[in-house]
Amino acid sequence: MKRKSVSYAKWGYIFLAPFFIVYCIFALYPLIQTFYNSFMTYQIDRGSIDDIWGAAEGAKETTTITWGGLSNYTAIFSSNETLVQSFLNTIIMWVIGFIPQIAASLLLATWFTDLRLKIKAQGFFKTVIYLPNVIMASAVAFLFTCLLIRDGALYNFFGPLAGESAAGGYLSILDKVWGARGTVGFINFLLWYGNTTILLMAAIMGIDPGLYEAAQIDGATPSQTFWKITMPLIRPILSFVLVTSMIGGLQMYDVPALLTLDQGNPQGKAMTIVMEIQQRKDADVGRACAVCVVIFIISAILGFITMFGMDDSREKKKKRRKV
Repeated sequence: MKRKSVSYAKWGYIFLAPFFIVYCIFALYPLIQTFYNSFMTYQIDRGSIDDIWGAAEGAKETTTITWGGLSNYTAIFSSNETLVQSFLNTIIMWVIGFIPQIAASLLLATWFTDLRLKIKAQGFFKTVIYLPNVIMASAVAFLFTCLLIRDGALYNFFGPLAGESAAGGYLSILDKVWGARGTVGFINFLLWYGNTTILLMAAIMGIDPGLYEAAQIDGATPSQTFWKITMPLIRPILSFVLVTSMIGGLQMYDVPALLTLDQGNPQGKAMTIVMEIQQRKDADVGRACAVCVVIFIISAILGFITMFGMDDSREKKKKRRKV
């Protein structure tokens, strides 16, 4: 007599169902709606401030929606638009923060995982390094704004570096293009290098210690060990860090918005793509959605290029063919 086998596969689908339901409602549907709205001339008139407070009774929010086709996409890339400049601003500020972030994280991760150094109180140092990541980015941006604006705590220190203004006195470092960009990059570095350090430490600790022992016996220097063993074996985590950081950098908003009072000054060189979207969300929703779609496509392309470039499976296949 055959016994009935019990299938537990359905329980896997049941436990996964809440994730897919929440994803479809709060992520997939808004994404599809954004693609749809990007082809529409979609404008919202919320009325005046008097209407909001009830001074003008009977006033209501009006929405005008008409089919626009590709007009929103052609408009955002026209010569009168600032989308390309905002994209370049975003990339520059991300690079300014990411390069020292990955360098410092690699250095710290290597130090903390090197058993020969025998660093004491590692738990304390790891907590201190990760602590800035817990603080809200808006709070850190507000702190730096108070420190660097005119008559701020650090105004007299950085003022001579920024130069004198036409009205007299020193400029704020935030009044200079590279001063504002550098400040945004430094804040992003300060907030995220701890998280990157923890990820790289986990990757290095997953490497077989026997490889390091064999290299040490063979007379390899620490530099050779780092470049020949550590870097190739942590490449997947490096790829993950690069892709997630790049996508997060394209979504940069709160730090530059608070530092520049949502204006992207000086000279619009600190304006990011998301700041452009926020400025258009009522005046022209269709064009703002088109910008969102462009960001989505750029993020996907950059992500695939990075993942493909960091993939070492092709090199392994070539080596096998040669053998």
